[in-house]
Amino acid sequence: MRGSVVHRGKSWSVVIELPRESETGKRQQRWHSGYRTKKEAERVRVDLLAKADAGTYVEQHRQTLAQFLNDWFPAIAPTIRPATLYSYKRNVRLHVVPYIGTLTLQKIDAGTLNALYARLLEDGSKHQRGGGLSPRSVRYVHTILHRALKDAVRWGRLARNPADAADPPRASASVQPEIRTWSAPELRGFLESLADDRYYAAWVLLSTTGMRRGEALGLRWSDLDFDARRASIRQTVIAVNHEVLFGTPKTAKGRRFIELDAGTVAALRAHRQRQLEERLLIGSGWRDLDLVFCKPTGEPLHPERFSRDFAKRVERGGFSRIRLHDLRHTWATLALGAGVNPKIVQERLGHASVGITLDIYSHATPAMQRDAADTVAALVLGC
Repeated sequence: MRGSVVHRGKSWSVVIELPRESETGKRQQRWHSGYRTKKEAERVRVDLLAKADAGTYVEQHRQTLAQFLNDWFPAIAPTIRPATLYSYKRNVRLHVVPYIGTLTLQKIDAGTLNALYARLLEDGSKHQRGGGLSPRSVRYVHTILHRALKDAVRWGRLARNPADAADPPRASASVQPEIRTWSAPELRGFLESLADDRYYAAWVLLSTTGMRRGEALGLRWSDLDFDARRASIRQTVIAVNHEVLFGTPKTAKGRRFIELDAGTVAALRAHRQRQLEERLLIGSGWRDLDLVFCKPTGEPLHPERFSRDFAKRVERGGFSRIRLHDLRHTWATLALGAGVNPKIVQERLGHASVGITLDIYSHATPAMQRDAADTVAALVLGC
């Protein structure tokens, strides 16, 4: 293989002679242009020839990062969840394209990415007012770019992934959101205040199982076994760009059985009877999706609106303000505080490991440790 340096106009170019095409015998010349000095072009020529000899040469593309990402999203769409794709697109639109979207792929290196991350930490998005993004959010942007640029290498657009050498902020630098929970009397008072509420059974189910919002809203009657007092988590409801969609649990641990108590089963039975009566009134307007919790027409409930409905009930009842997701935290905190084995708590919550459960609910374990200390000491010391 040969290479030469050519002076054109006010800049210098490098011309690389690749092996002739095997089928046609046609010459293959590749031009790399825009170098300010002959010395710079000579350095590039030597580097390109070395890459060509090593088999790592990648033809220069004029495609910008924004253009590549527009090609990339349709390609990965079948491989990820709709909510994940929406999240990827949103983060790229807000936090990547406004800053480095016009750069060609070859111009992006680790320094470019590190500068982007520093800018996001300081200023945040151009579309938000004041303040920077959290380290966790910036690291998520890095995760998206790393995957995209990895595919650019695989597709022959880049020789190597510049994100491999970048330095995103550590995940540990992120501040965990404060967990707010109710005491058992507070939770009991909330449920008692909603005894006649249309979705009373949903509030009970979330309070006594620690289910996620989307798991409860995706629950079907066919997923319930009243005789065995068991719920099977197989379907979820998610909102993507304000549209309600059905999905499945993200992990194998998320697909699980949850044992139900007698009080929760009774609430669900009463809810089913009420739903059947409504269905008769609706008649042909009913959309049969087998959902336990749904609109009066049988259609799925919007998760975000459901959370807002919860907030309104909390405010109306004068209870301390928590989010709907905090019912899950409340259940876990009460369970661990009552001495329930952390492994059981992990399995009911659908966490990937018991370590995750203990990390999240570390505030609930000191009492367990004191009980363990007293119990073992009594066995050893006899007091």
